[in-house]
Amino acid sequence: MHEHPTPYLSRWLVLLMAFATGVAVASNYYNQPLLQTLAEQFDLSYAKAGILVTTAQVSYAVGLILLVPLGDLLERRGLIVGMALVVAGGLLLSALAPSFAVLLLGTALAGMFSVVAQVLVPFAATLAAPEERGRVVGTLMSGLLLGILLARTVADTLSALGNWRSVYLLAAAVMAITALALWFALPRYRHPERISYPRLMASVALLFRDEPEFRLRTLLGGLSFAMFAMLWTPLAFLLSAEPYGYSDGVIGLFGVVGAVGALAASQAGRMADSGRGAQATSLGLLLLALSWLPLGFGGTSLAALLVGVVVLDLAVQLTHVSNMNQVYRLRPEARSRINAGYMTGYFIGGALGSLASAALFEAYGWAGVCSAGAALGVVALGIWLALGRRDATLAVGAEG
Repeated sequence: MHEHPTPYLSRWLVLLMAFATGVAVASNYYNQPLLQTLAEQFDLSYAKAGILVTTAQVSYAVGLILLVPLGDLLERRGLIVGMALVVAGGLLLSALAPSFAVLLLGTALAGMFSVVAQVLVPFAATLAAPEERGRVVGTLMSGLLLGILLARTVADTLSALGNWRSVYLLAAAVMAITALALWFALPRYRHPERISYPRLMASVALLFRDEPEFRLRTLLGGLSFAMFAMLWTPLAFLLSAEPYGYSDGVIGLFGVVGAVGALAASQAGRMADSGRGAQATSLGLLLLALSWLPLGFGGTSLAALLVGVVVLDLAVQLTHVSNMNQVYRLRPEARSRINAGYMTGYFIGGALGSLASAALFEAYGWAGVCSAGAALGVVALGIWLALGRRDATLAVGAEG
């Protein structure tokens, strides 16, 4: 029996999928505002505490390449629900961790299977009507960004009210409840194509070989998320030290400020639907490079820091959603594999950005982090101007 998606996505189902995307990816980010607390709890240096963030990002990248392509092979509702339950198990293990090594294990498990978010996004693109695909993808990406950023606020608030373990306990419960909701709400769907797992994995590599725009967009995505990680990984260190001296609870409020960037995800989706995806990419990369100017003054100026956070998060989302909408058009029958390849590059960039920024902060302070971020922003913009102009022109014609 062939199973097909519903002819349209209801608004409530889009919102549920966006929420599930957010809470799944949030599993990778609860630790970031708690790095100071965890460093003290387990007697770690800043650089060693930063390994927790790097572990989350690397395990996510591993899950992207090994698990996300299964969306083009297995029945998707069952795959999504099963992965969500494993995430809940990893969060529970982290909550009960007696040592830093066990915390790393729980983080790696939750991180690897939280790529369920990246199975949900191409599934939503498949279920959506073509004229609404950009808006639907943008809505799910808004959920993803809110999950990343509000995870910080939730983590800090719960840590202030209780302790860091309560953060992981609540997250595990929410993830399990979300899995149950998805089981009842999602339609059953299996792609009609039958392909072995080895061939499925090989086809991801072939996408990079055969699609130059896919390579370019993946590179730009990785660079943009590296800058995102370079901001957020050391931010807790900056804000907990002089001249700020903020508590975990106050630091978590910066996630609410950064969540303004979620607005850009929806706007980028609408721009893609109206044939202006290339303009969204150009604007996003320009703002990414410029955002490090106010951030550079953020070591002593709270106002400048807030402006820089908002601009950088807006820019990352404009770039990311315009990238995703464009690569989804390349091979509609292989959207899970496309998402796997693109998001692998994206989160490898994030992992490298996290690792580099923790070391840079320890060696050179906030100024060193911002200098490196600005240089990376100029490189990304230069690559787009040099290699993306022809693709941008073609993209506008295709989208129109």
